[in-house]
Amino acid sequence: MRAAQTIIALNSGSSSLKFALYSFFNNKESLIAKGAVEQIGLNAGRFWLNVKDSDLPTTIDDKYPDHKFAVKTVFDYIKQLGLPLATAVGHRIVHGGADYSAPAIVDAKLLQELHRLVPFAPLHMPGEIAGIEAIADNFPNLPQVACFDTAFHRDMPELARRLPLDRALWDEGVRRYGFHGLSYEYILSVLGDNPPKRTIIAHLGNGVSLAALRDGRPLDTTMGFTPTGGTMMGTRSGDLDPGILLYLMREKAYDEGRIDELVNRRSGLLGVSDISMDMKTLLEKSKYVPEADQAVKMFCYYLRKYIGALSAVLGGLDALIFTGGIGERAAPVRENVCRDLGYLGIELDLKKNKISADTISMPRSSCIVRVIPTNEDLIIARHTIDIIMR
Repeated sequence: MRAAQTIIALNSGSSSLKFALYSFFNNKESLIAKGAVEQIGLNAGRFWLNVKDSDLPTTIDDKYPDHKFAVKTVFDYIKQLGLPLATAVGHRIVHGGADYSAPAIVDAKLLQELHRLVPFAPLHMPGEIAGIEAIADNFPNLPQVACFDTAFHRDMPELARRLPLDRALWDEGVRRYGFHGLSYEYILSVLGDNPPKRTIIAHLGNGVSLAALRDGRPLDTTMGFTPTGGTMMGTRSGDLDPGILLYLMREKAYDEGRIDELVNRRSGLLGVSDISMDMKTLLEKSKYVPEADQAVKMFCYYLRKYIGALSAVLGGLDALIFTGGIGERAAPVRENVCRDLGYLGIELDLKKNKISADTISMPRSSCIVRVIPTNEDLIIARHTIDIIMR
């Protein structure tokens, strides 16, 4: 690499824009700064930026009417602070559909395809497309790279990717795609060239999924056609009996919008507890609020059940890895999940679990249990630099 390259990784939501600025020079990568614009389109927004090794974060409360304005704010303050200007932008894109199995340069054709994929992930894709279009409007000559969360799972066996539906729907793209692929990819990079033979990675955040890997290759995952599927999440239901949706449509006059609101925004931890989607809040209240306690226990119960199912796919288990906000910080959740998994060779070290040590299993445990913080931004930046330097 002849000169230092600076990559900005963007993760755009419907009302937020998260970013991280990375430098690449002489095969070395380093974080320069990270931040976010929050509450885009609302009356009270916030911009914050933290520069690495600096004790002076930039925080500005203001109105940020749209993603175009938010992007301009981010780039303006990067310039004002004397930070290196981005030579390319990498975007997290939740859904790549059936055609995109690797990062790709954003051009007119790709952007058209992303618009076509909006029905596959309507909660995520509009905000991500808005982020791409905002960069193009503000900085039309800046290269952009799309990094797909679904790409990681494209090597799963067809038996795992197929859904038990009419075969014709497969040709229309109705299949199991899997998500959180950028997070899983980062965890694999930490595990190195010789990962455990049979591994389950549990990405536990507001969105929750698990992936089963043999020798580092994906065999199955919990999320399906959309990020709504799989296990119980913060506000999402996970897998449901389809008859429930038919019942709600026939007998309760639910329309598409009301079903979407139910399964994506009013279910999971929030729906069961009727208090909050935040695990920290629920753990604090679980001591004296039965509904909070039940929500936490259900969350852990579903995780145990899926770990058992994915272990059957793998034929056993050599490593269980927790990541994501809940996975990295919620020691009571990890303890609850692992408590009844002794049959898989898991024996937790409660003291190490309490402090979220790297390895939280006992030395004699035949299945190692680890806590590894994820870093999707770095994976996006790595993909982006690889694409633009070809």
